[in-house]
Amino acid sequence: MKKLFAIVTMLAVATLTFAQKAGDKITFTATDLNGAAVTSEMFAKNKVTMLNIWGTFCGPCIREMPDLAKLSEANKANGVEVVGIVIDILDRKGNVDPRIKTNAQTIIQQTGAAYTHIVPSKEMTGGLLKNVQAVPTTIFVDSNGNQIGEAYLGSRSQKDWQKIIDEILKK
Repeated sequence: MKKLFAIVTMLAVATLTFAQKAGDKITFTATDLNGAAVTSEMFAKNKVTMLNIWGTFCGPCIREMPDLAKLSEANKANGVEVVGIVIDILDRKGNVDPRIKTNAQTIIQQTGAAYTHIVPSKEMTGGLLKNVQAVPTTIFVDSNGNQIGEAYLGSRSQKDWQKIIDEILKK
């Protein structure tokens, strides 16, 4: 059964279509897990923002979070920020599910992923996140809010993400 799930997950990742494309402007208003307002204006304070879309049900997402935390700390001086988007926190009516929120907060604490984690707004679920069919999905955004390159599907190690960030910073 686990092998079947892994195969289905890999197929979902392979057939993912992502709404955003390189150069698309990303705009949103939302809140973070603590209830503070966040907007796409957050991109302006960084050279590059790494948006990691994850789910509380996703083993690969959770396993990469300690590396993302280290990556976030290691790249602050370079103007790079890691931001998480918890894709499964809303119920079908668009309200925060308290059980999932608690689970997300526990995961963040256990993994040391103390960077900002966004609760998606309806605007985000109808736009940026509309066609995300597998997690983790990661996109990079410049200081003007424009997507850099295409979406990255699947988890990676700190070393592999660092190579990608270094390449983006060179451009």
